[in-house]
Parts: sequence; structure tokens; C-alpha cells
Amino acid sequence: MNATRLESNLLNVTNKIANAAARSGRVASDVTLVAVTKRHPVEWIRQLTGLGVTNLGENYPQELWSKAEALADLPVRWHHIGHLQGNKAKRTLPIMKFIHGVDSLKLLLALDELACSLELTDPPAVCLQVNTSAEPSKHGWTPQGLLANGDAIADLKRLPVVGLMTMAPVNTEGDSARPYFAELRAVRDQLAAALGRPLPELSMGMSGDYEAAILEGATLVRVGSALFEGVGE
Repeated sequence: MNATRLESNLLNVTNKIANAAARSGRVASDVTLVAVTKRHPVEWIRQLTGLGVTNLGENYPQELWSKAEALADLPVRWHHIGHLQGNKAKRTLPIMKFIHGVDSLKLLLALDELACSLELTDPPAVCLQVNTSAEPSKHGWTPQGLLANGDAIADLKRLPVVGLMTMAPVNTEGDSARPYFAELRAVRDQLAAALGRPLPELSMGMSGDYEAAILEGATLVRVGSALFEGVGE
């Protein structure tokens, strides 16, 4: 692997995060970089953690399980990104610190029940996925559907819902993605008011649009290709 390229990529990403945070009236520490490590080898990930990145995101449970075991000696915080199948949840839930993209009330209630049955004392924080682009191919609540489920969300027994998550449409990058992120922030504000408690986290922004997401209030950005580009050359 090209360790120099990885370090250069990380510096570029963190500088852009800091600049976008400053433009939004915040500081870099207000935004958490979640490095999306799916399909990348353990040795690359170990190198990345050595550079100070400890929030790692995986999409596929089986890959997560093996990497969590291989990197058990490191202070890693695992994030599950994307749709989590219910039949993979029992083994996945105890490993996670954060779940991005719980995309339906049915799954949310099932995960909450599972967290209770497993007696998790430190269950993963959850961001609920909202389909702000209204794309049929994407999972997630509609904004109206999420607000209609406010009472059920308020009645969860164990899982802490801390915010919302979204993705801009495919091939939408830069400032053209901002309306979808702005809508998520607005929906978050409405749901927080309905629940009577803060929902501080907004998980939005990937390699092509994380700066735009930060300008609209992102607190978690999920970056993969911008970190690992050229590392295998």
C-alpha cells in the first residue's frame, strides 16, 4: 500500500472539513469523520487508525465482523452504514457504537426489542434515514412519514435516537446537493420539537459532497473513496 498517499488524502479531507466547518460558523471538532472502510484490507485500515482516525464505517455485517475481530486491539468505534438486515442484527448490534440509516419503523422497533433482550448497557446511537431526494431506489422514511411516527420513536425503550441521516441523489455533487441536506436539517428540527428533546446529529455527506453537507449542518460525514484513492497503487 502507498502509506504516503493515504496520509496525503487524509490531510486533504481534514483540511476541507475544517474549512467547511469554519464557513458554517463552527470548528473542525464539531464534525466527525467516519472513514468508510468497506472492501478495503485490514492493513490499510490499521494504517489509517495510526493516523488518528478511529471512527470506521462498514456496510456489510460479515465484513464488519471479521474486521472488528482483526482490529480488536485498537480503540475503534464501529459505525454501520446503510440498510441493516434484521437477521444480521443480533451479532452486529453489540459491536456497533453508531448505526446510520435505520430506515423504517419496523426495523427500529425490532432493533430496540433486540437491544432490550440482549440487555445492552451501551446500545449504539441511531440516526434515522430520511429519503429527502424521494428516489424509489433509496431506503428511508419520507419526511412526512417520519414526523407521523414521532410517538413511536419517543416510546423506544433502549436505543437512543440521536439524529437523522440522508444521501443526496446519485451523481449529485457539491453545492447541488445542499437542498437535500437542508431539508434533512429542517426535518430534524421539526422532529426534535415534536419529541421535546434535541437530536444533535446529522449524518450526511460522502466523498463527493461532504463539504456541502457541512455547510448545511452535518455533524457526521461518511468518506471513503476520497481517503483511499490511489492507496493501492
